[in-house]
Amino acid sequence: MSEGFLLSRVLLRFEDSSDDLVGELSAAAITPDGSLWVGSDELLGVERLSQVEPFVFGNHKHFSLLDFIELPNTEDEIDIEGMDYSHGYLWVMGSHSTKRKKPKRKDPEKDVERLSEVKSEANRYLIARIPIIDGNLIKSCTLKDDPEKKRTAALLETTKEGNILVESLKSDPHIGTIISSGLPSKDNGLDIEGLAVSKNRIFLGLRGPVLRGFAIILEIEVEETKPGVLALKPIEKDGQLYRKHFIELDGLGIRELFLHDGDLIILGGPTMDLNGAMRVFRLKNIEKRTEEMIYWQESKHLEVMFDLPIKVGTDKAEGIAHFPCLGQSDSVLIVYDSPAPERRPNGNELLADVFRLKSES
Repeated sequence: MSEGFLLSRVLLRFEDSSDDLVGELSAAAITPDGSLWVGSDELLGVERLSQVEPFVFGNHKHFSLLDFIELPNTEDEIDIEGMDYSHGYLWVMGSHSTKRKKPKRKDPEKDVERLSEVKSEANRYLIARIPIIDGNLIKSCTLKDDPEKKRTAALLETTKEGNILVESLKSDPHIGTIISSGLPSKDNGLDIEGLAVSKNRIFLGLRGPVLRGFAIILEIEVEETKPGVLALKPIEKDGQLYRKHFIELDGLGIRELFLHDGDLIILGGPTMDLNGAMRVFRLKNIEKRTEEMIYWQESKHLEVMFDLPIKVGTDKAEGIAHFPCLGQSDSVLIVYDSPAPERRPNGNELLADVFRLKSES
């Protein structure tokens, strides 16, 4: 597989130079007004950047999600891993993962003990939508062309163990035992990192678990049952609340998703905490699929597009969004976690890449 064609680089200029922001970007979305929205897996909010000149985004504004939705904890990170825009809403998603504590290399005995500790944080079980008006997030609004209709910020119904999606997955025949065990994300446990939304239909890409080399996309549909609360609608004839799609991604997990002309563009990367291939795929006509199946690479449904350059320990591709550039309508913007030093010309600046999507043969 050949590397992708790098069209350009785009400079992102933030007001904040902290590593928790500039060094930890994990999701990206572009709204119809041209704003670039990014999220960090270390913070409790999202960031909006506006294009101030060709290939430069600035006018950074931070939005705390606490101003729009009720989170279980006002201090713990959300671990934002997915963002998308659809029909007037910015959607934000947490990883839904547990985490194992890291050894600190100071006290061998305590390091061994830390490695046995697994922690769950309620804020990570987030799937939320927030209305956007004139480039700003708002809690609720009435529509100008239909005053009887409102858009409201809302999140998927939470439970003591996470949310209603996680509860329903615990009895799943493929991944239920993994989820019930609370296996941490970096150990091939549950880790949702991809988000693509078409109105109320949502595709969730799992970084883990990966089953015998097959990555999983969960498909759900939501409806607002009371102000601020989203419920799952039955998606199968038997009343099941989700649908699974199994994707042959060369053993990779899913790092991000976005819908493009009815297809699902998939950013794949290593499941666990290691260096490895980062690859872009196209899953065709996903919005027409209404059955669970395996998508093989040799089938007409799945296209392997290109690889991203591998850099050991840096430039971990995390966010991807449709971004027409230099006359190319089929191109994508990619942002990176743990950026290499050359991606940070100044402490508060970061270079993102724009790649051309390979045209279909």
